[in-house]
Amino acid sequence: MTATAILDATPAARERVRIAITGTVQGVGFRPFVWRKATALGLAGSVANTAAGVLVEAEGSPAAVASLLRSLREDAPPNARIARCDVAREPPTGAAGFVIAESVASGARRGAILPDLATCPECLAEIADPASRRYRYPFTNCTHCGPRYSIVRDMPYDRARTSMAVFPMCADCRAEYDNPADRRFHAEAIACPACGPRLALWDAAGRTIAAADDALLAAGAALRDGRVVAVKGIGGFHLMVDARNPAAVARLRRRKHRPDKPLAVMFPSLEALAPYANVDPAEAALLSGRERPIVLLRQGRRALADAVAPGGALIGAMLPYSPLHHLLLGDVGFPVVATSGNLSDEPIVTDEADALVRLGEIADCYLVHDRPIVRPLDDSVVRVIAGTPTVFRRARGYAPAPVEAGLTPGILALGGHLKAAVALTTESGAVVSQHLGDLDTPQGRDAYHAAVADLTRLYRTEPRAVVRDLHPDYYSSRVAAAHSAPVISVQHHVAHVAAVMAEHDLVAPLLGIAWDGTGDGGDGTIWGGEFIRITPSGWERVAHLLPFRLPGGEAAVREPRRSALGLLRATFGDAAFAMDDLAPVAGFTAAERRTIAAMIARGVGAPVTTSAGRLFDGVAALVGLSQRATYEAQAASALETAADACAADVVPYPFPVTADAPMMLDWRPAIRSLVTDVRTARPVSEVAAAFHGGLARAIVEVASRAGEATVVLAGGCFQNARLAAESERLLEAAGRRVFRAHLVPPNDGGLSLGQAWWAAKMECV
Repeated sequence: MTATAILDATPAARERVRIAITGTVQGVGFRPFVWRKATALGLAGSVANTAAGVLVEAEGSPAAVASLLRSLREDAPPNARIARCDVAREPPTGAAGFVIAESVASGARRGAILPDLATCPECLAEIADPASRRYRYPFTNCTHCGPRYSIVRDMPYDRARTSMAVFPMCADCRAEYDNPADRRFHAEAIACPACGPRLALWDAAGRTIAAADDALLAAGAALRDGRVVAVKGIGGFHLMVDARNPAAVARLRRRKHRPDKPLAVMFPSLEALAPYANVDPAEAALLSGRERPIVLLRQGRRALADAVAPGGALIGAMLPYSPLHHLLLGDVGFPVVATSGNLSDEPIVTDEADALVRLGEIADCYLVHDRPIVRPLDDSVVRVIAGTPTVFRRARGYAPAPVEAGLTPGILALGGHLKAAVALTTESGAVVSQHLGDLDTPQGRDAYHAAVADLTRLYRTEPRAVVRDLHPDYYSSRVAAAHSAPVISVQHHVAHVAAVMAEHDLVAPLLGIAWDGTGDGGDGTIWGGEFIRITPSGWERVAHLLPFRLPGGEAAVREPRRSALGLLRATFGDAAFAMDDLAPVAGFTAAERRTIAAMIARGVGAPVTTSAGRLFDGVAALVGLSQRATYEAQAASALETAADACAADVVPYPFPVTADAPMMLDWRPAIRSLVTDVRTARPVSEVAAAFHGGLARAIVEVASRAGEATVVLAGGCFQNARLAAESERLLEAAGRRVFRAHLVPPNDGGLSLGQAWWAAKMECV
């Protein structure tokens, strides 16, 4: 039957359906896709964005309607994700023609907002084509790519509800927008040089010194000259310098107050990256995918400036993901440091006027544009562990894609204090915000409040319950108290395990292994090396690392040598303070050692901890890798790097497990062996490998005694690829099903998802 025959059929030969679709179906070209399919099938009706997703009204022959429904399931645009498709039969009306109708803003918010998408090949070809009207235009996009979450002000997703609303379309863009045959058909962020955002290069005082393409060329020249350029991108500013220039990198570090932490590097292409890092196929796919995160890679044969990744650390590499970055990197032709535009511990800067103030002591010039950034988005960070990508920082490209956890809507979870992120359960899943950073600064707390308000406003949700960490002094815990909804507290490590359960849709019973730096145990001690059994009705602590005193408490985070003294004191008694042939002991004066000994003996300023993170720190100090740290996990990362350099087949250190309830994993025999090896100058790489191997085998021993068939590895310590991969391999060899975090960070960035899951599943909210 022809399309004309379908339209002319009598109502009795026709059927009409109303299709309500939820999920990630806005900003992906879904309405044009439906329009094309329905028109080709000769169907009548309409398609429209709604607050809940997309609504389709389709009328025609039963065969044509069935074909449309089949296409929705099988042929949806590549960036779409249908969570639910509800079909209702209605009486035919005899209507003719199919249209894209006006969006419906009222109603419940169930539609998912799409993350920002890396530039597609078609748009890249246009900006490289001198014959194209978008040649070298840095804001080129289409329905397949470009900004989404960073520009959305409200739902449903239409241009009027984005920061592109201030740029009226020119006649040429309007013609593309209205043309069903064009890939920019209803592309809400459509732009061109005649009507879209524009570039400018400012000097240090904010004066315009170049505009449009000249600004790009001048910014490239500044990078070649070794200057620090602040570049406004998709979700905020980058601070950029030539990554090959030691003086330029050192200058950036000094100005940014970031002495040691590795700096992210943007490379022009995969080919340009190849000499600097070892890239396997899984890593290459991440680097080139639509999310375009920073990917942590092993260093290659060619070196960048030493200060980019000191001490042989992993390189945080990424490829250009917007036309602006493609053009700038293509112009300079070399790798550039592309670190977040902020001072250390502050949120990323998103506004050019604010950049002049907050980055004024760092940047030499500013490459800016006039498209407002609605919300800050750092670059996401991912590492491939045991062949599987694991997100360490979830932001641009990933947020706010929902996790389909099947949780009761309306639960607001506030996360922790470090690597903060908030979560809200909705009809389309648990929406986890972008990485918000630490909550120690006024700027960080302001950004946190803005994110909480933003999430609840976007989804028109008044929380039915608010969930917080058990720690009463976290800033997020104080925010919870200000809400009128009931407040639920969830123990830190239980939330870590629950986050993995939410991601993988796991059910109790299972054993969760939650290892990290610190978390309030609720018993007056600091937990961090926990084995937790999750049952259908709750949880129990079945094992933990042997406790030790942490002299100085929080000061030990910045001084791994303090953790080392706590370990030595627990292993050798007071004789530990005379072991001045060991680096962490020798680093303290005799008077300081006496003070620390008294702190530990009296339990004053030396809290009890079971922290695996502090155990790693202490061992790193004992082998001479790190006595002081300027960023989190610096010492543990150095220890992992050393272990990876080991080519020998080493015997793991012993970590016996007691039979008590709860069981204890005793690290003292390992420390005794380690100290002997350090004194006999055994290679640090072998010591580090023996330590990692011993811990992995001890994990299997505890899991075997606990008896659960399913094991979850959670917490920041399992960002250590060696520990995670070896533990997973040995557990699976012992017959366990093993799950780790992949889409949501194993660190505190995943706490909010775990809190929401626990409140919904175990507190019966």
